[in-house]
Amino acid sequence: MKNALKGAVAVAVAATLALAGCSDPGAGSTSAAPAEWPAQDADLKGTTLTIWAAQNSNTVPDSVVSEFEKLTGAKVEVVTIPDPYEQGIQTKVATGDKPDLAFWQPTASQLTALNATTNLQSLDGAPWLGSYDPALRDITGTLDDTRYAALISTPAVEGVYYNKEVLAAAGITETPTDWDSFVQLGRDLKAKGVTPFFEMGADRWATQWWIQVQLADAAADGLWDRVNAGEEKFTDPTIQGAIDTYDSLIKEGLFNDNIKTATFEDQGDALLAGDAAMVVQVNSFFSQLQKKADTAELNDKIGFFPIAPSGNVGTFIPDQSNALVAFKTGDDKREAGARQLLSYWLGDGYADFVDAQATVSLQESVPTPDSVPEALLSVSDSLSDSVGSMQALAIANPDLYIFLADMIQGTKTPAEVAEATQNQFAELAKAQGASGF
Repeated sequence: MKNALKGAVAVAVAATLALAGCSDPGAGSTSAAPAEWPAQDADLKGTTLTIWAAQNSNTVPDSVVSEFEKLTGAKVEVVTIPDPYEQGIQTKVATGDKPDLAFWQPTASQLTALNATTNLQSLDGAPWLGSYDPALRDITGTLDDTRYAALISTPAVEGVYYNKEVLAAAGITETPTDWDSFVQLGRDLKAKGVTPFFEMGADRWATQWWIQVQLADAAADGLWDRVNAGEEKFTDPTIQGAIDTYDSLIKEGLFNDNIKTATFEDQGDALLAGDAAMVVQVNSFFSQLQKKADTAELNDKIGFFPIAPSGNVGTFIPDQSNALVAFKTGDDKREAGARQLLSYWLGDGYADFVDAQATVSLQESVPTPDSVPEALLSVSDSLSDSVGSMQALAIANPDLYIFLADMIQGTKTPAEVAEATQNQFAELAKAQGASGF
């Protein structure tokens, strides 16, 4: 296990160094806005554009691609990059293999990981920027005051999805208003024979949400700025305390008995069936539920509330399915074609896109479809006063979720989780040239 983890860190550091060229990341490039944004219907016959997507985002472009091809004569190929998606993309780009567009997490740390100033087109001056809801326009997608990512859907929020019927059957009429009441609800439900919380220990990646929602107040108070500067560590009381709390709740028996083997699919099935009351998750979890049930059933059964130590505050975490980046490929026609596809996606094609995806609209002039479930509307409503996650605010994103999954499996203590995370964070930060490391 130790050798595997060292290997994973080495790959991540090597990719960071390769993408940065071990020198000034802006060398030989410019962050100036593109000289031209083509008309949405400009002729692109004979041009092939490639979009890289993850396994959970490879069908997102379908409606847009189909209509764009008809409108322009272009051919658009969506290529699925196997998981782990982000590592795969970074490795390819480091060797010079680039698509025209790619789904990408639009946070500063992940844009840095792609060496945006060298590898990505600036999207400053894009014709669709003025169409965004002002509250969402600048929430993410920029690095060093330059826009590199186009947000196509509302950023994910870490919070609590719950089964309304389970809570009602237990006599619960109001949802928790802070962390303490959230935990107490879990204990009350357990006393009534209900499984309070469901975790997907086998698939691992959601384990970190339990830590990050506990850190919402600290994040608002500059936690990640201090971590980025080396002034506070994962092993210090704030983050270590959140890890300790998560471990203690598991040991208290507030989670599903099969926590070590449960998967993402199991988690969705359990909440929908009422086999568990609550799940701490992000938007992609609800997307899974939408594949299992129609809007009417989801409105009857599933609700959402944000949670933080001090109250109902969400933690936003833009993920790769929320945004696209356009690469500098050296082919002027393809680069212009990529900008044109973004203009269509967030222009004339946007209403059809949000309707096809049954998702909340980012644009005030495009209404959110009636098919969007109430829980997803609650997620969107929580964005206005949400705080940034580790992924949104930290300069590097260590494998906290892997180490937490190790803790669930019994191969790491909470202290070892924090230590491993801090060591990896420091190594990645040092590779970026961050001061304090």
